[in-house]
Amino acid sequence: MDAAGGSRNPLPRPCRVLVLLNPRGGKGKALQLFRSHVQPLLAQADVSFTLTLTERRNHARELVRAEDLRRWDALVVMSGDGLMHEVVNGLMERPDWETAIQKPLCSLPAGSGNALAASVNHYAGYEQVTNEDLLTNCTRLLCRRLLAPMDLLSLQTASGQRLFSVLSLAWGFIADVDLESEKFRRLGEMRFTLGTFLRLAALRTYQGSLAYLPVETVDSKMPPCPARDQQAQQGPVDAHLVPLEEAVPSHWTVVPEQDFVLVLALLHSHLGSEMFAAPMGRCAAGAMHLFYVRAGVSRATLLRLFLAMEKGRHMACDCPHLVYVPVVAFRLEPKDRKGVFAVDGELMISEAVQGQVHPNYFWMVSGCRESPPSLEPQASPSRRPPPAEHL
Repeated sequence: MDAAGGSRNPLPRPCRVLVLLNPRGGKGKALQLFRSHVQPLLAQADVSFTLTLTERRNHARELVRAEDLRRWDALVVMSGDGLMHEVVNGLMERPDWETAIQKPLCSLPAGSGNALAASVNHYAGYEQVTNEDLLTNCTRLLCRRLLAPMDLLSLQTASGQRLFSVLSLAWGFIADVDLESEKFRRLGEMRFTLGTFLRLAALRTYQGSLAYLPVETVDSKMPPCPARDQQAQQGPVDAHLVPLEEAVPSHWTVVPEQDFVLVLALLHSHLGSEMFAAPMGRCAAGAMHLFYVRAGVSRATLLRLFLAMEKGRHMACDCPHLVYVPVVAFRLEPKDRKGVFAVDGELMISEAVQGQVHPNYFWMVSGCRESPPSLEPQASPSRRPPPAEHL
């Protein structure tokens, strides 16, 4: 992966793609939707495909770890955000991860949570749509073949786990809604609406400590922390992070409150196809949106925030408990066993976690015409692909 300043050609014509499809995702109609809405458009656009159905959790992860990627011009992921999470982590677990992560990816929405597809749809300039309309828009982007670089969030946990996120990390209210609405998966994205009301009825707070590295600190040329104990790890070096057993660096911001309703680190514009969570615009490459809601917010106010989020109007509610800041890195340390983490909608145990954004780290099919500016004009601590020629 080269430093910023190069370009990447669109996907070729004709084009060969491997489609990884979860037939049980969302309402369980992904295969039917592929045949009716995706396959005809691919045929018209000279995109040939091999279709592989996933059979179990982490099956896609296993498949891409072993796949001969030279056979494909792109990997197409048709499900929710969780399957893309599997694919990216599978690529990063390969011995040739630096080459593998450059294989272009495409998200076709067919799950309960379709936030990444909704974000790509938004960047392409389309209006906010759901279900088959969103699927059609994303398929048309694949047929257009344009590529754009996307950021990758590297996460480290207290138990020593290293994983990568393409979308978000949530703790507290949002993660609990993810977990508790799983039983309503057949409702599609409506499961999250139902889960929100159920969790509001039993609203609780979560104790923990939160710290972050603000974008303006990086802009002021504060040098990154020396990387330690990471050379043996596979993947990019998290140069802004110190070991979790150490205190955060002095130039980080430590949130004084320790009682929260939710914490959300978000790389993109949407948290769901009808949850326009980041209306303030795309962060610079290498940065992410950090939201947190402090304890003390009423059920009625929290409900208003989530209802307003559909159109991206929640920031105009002027809720004193809602805080937003663009950041480069963060650390979150739960103080009790309440709640879970949700990474790209996938659940993980509640433990200390920290993360750093790596700019322009992998390629996705996109219709975006403008690339977000980079925080760092020189090469970043991570190795990354160049920005696409047409974004």
